[in-house]
Order: sequence, then C-alpha cells, then structure tokens
Amino acid sequence: MPDLIVLGHADLIDYKTLKFIKIHYPKIKICQWFLDRMDSDWSKNLIRFKDKMSLMDANFCTTDPNSLKLSKKNLIFYMPNPVDESFEILRNYEKNYLNNDIFFALSHGVHRGVLKRGKFDSREIFIDKLQKETPNIKYDLYGMKNNQPIWADNFMNALSKSKMGLNLSQGRALKYYSSDRFAQLIGNGLLVFVDEKTKFNHFLNKSEIVTYKNLRDLAYKIKKYSNNDKLRKKIAKKGRDKYFKYFNSSLVAEFIVKRTFGINKIKYYWER
Repeated sequence: MPDLIVLGHADLIDYKTLKFIKIHYPKIKICQWFLDRMDSDWSKNLIRFKDKMSLMDANFCTTDPNSLKLSKKNLIFYMPNPVDESFEILRNYEKNYLNNDIFFALSHGVHRGVLKRGKFDSREIFIDKLQKETPNIKYDLYGMKNNQPIWADNFMNALSKSKMGLNLSQGRALKYYSSDRFAQLIGNGLLVFVDEKTKFNHFLNKSEIVTYKNLRDLAYKIKKYSNNDKLRKKIAKKGRDKYFKYFNSSLVAEFIVKRTFGINKIKYYWER
C-alpha cells in the first residue's frame, strides 16, 4: 500500500493495471517521468508519454512542456537531468595535464550497447565538419568512426582524460532538452559546450557553461578555451558547483514528490 508509485519509461505496465489502482486505491498517487526526445521526429516517444498521462497525478519530462504542445489539462512539469555524488565523482578542472581536448560519445541505443551495422547518426556529419575546422584539437570520440560506445567504468575512465565536453543531442536543438549527457559532463567538471537554442543559459550563465550559435562559432570557442587552461578550469568549476547546488538528485526527487502531491509552496531553481 504505497503512498506513491513513480513510473519511468514503464511501457510494460498496462494502462488497465493503473486504471484498476486508481479506481480501487484512490489514495495512491501515481506519476511518471520521461527522459527521451518527444518532438515531431520522435513521435513514438510522445505517444508513449501520452499513453498513461490521463491516469497520472503529475508528469515530468526533460523538455520544456510548452515546446511539446501538450494539453494543459494534465499536470506536466519540466525536470532537469540530475547529478548525483555517487555517479558524478570527477573534478577534471583540478587536473593540470589531460590527454584530450574534447570528449564526445554517442550510441545507437543503450539496449544494444554496440554499433549496429548500417546504422548512421547525423551527428557524425557535424563532428566531421567540426574536426576539419579545428585540426589541432585532440578529440576523444566514441560510438562513431568505428569506435564502439563505452559504458560504466570504461566511460568514466575515458571521461577523466578530457578538458571539455560537447553536449550534442540528436535532432534539432529543443528548449531545455538534453540527454543525461549534460549532467555527466558538467557534473564531472568538464567545460561544457551546448547549443544556445536549448536555452540552457536560462539556468547557467556564461561564467558556468559555453553556448554556441553554429558550427563555426563552436569551433572558434573550442580553440579559445583549449588554449586557456585557467579560464577553462574556472568556468568548469563554477558550472559543476552550481549544477550540484540546484540540480542534484535529492532536489529533483523532492520536486517529483511534492508536485505529485500538489505541494507548490517552494519554487525550484529551474521553475523561476
């Protein structure tokens, strides 16, 4: 007899099961969170999110809900990708000597774990062009160019060797959307580059992250910060400190619980 049931990408739980709970155990609150993209190119994800929405006491997603054009009759909240002290344990800004300038990793699917033959990610084109614009920059790339994706401790070991990280999600930049890549990069003390169209500058200013307008602007800024360790370290540290202060897992969990139970007295940093 829980007070709260929290669903995360729980496609295997049937709508009828949840409806049974709502009818026979009306005091139990139910909410869901969803982390994947849900714009027009990923419409199946939006269908998955909407499938149980009418039975939820609250819904949470890592995209600005207004950008998804969802009905306002259901409670839908933006939630940031959280950092956690047990996962984001690195402080790369403290290191004076790092092997690589830029870290970037992608995958054809976490359920698969390896590159799939014939599968192509359009971000590879962007990275190819970026490398041509920055010939003296050392990249550490995974999930592309015949380098397999990396996971777990291998991921952390690779991440620990780079000064900066590129936060590049699939598809067009969408307001507030990012995979948990952003939390992993900023939470481990890398200087993070992110497309300005994500509007992350609403939460983090230019002394905490670096936003870019286009590929040429990104290339210029990568070269700038790779040659200025003092400034790079300063921004990376401020970014990590702020993200851990306002976007940590305890606060995000508390936010989910309070909004599901209709407790709205406190406004969280990302709601301002």
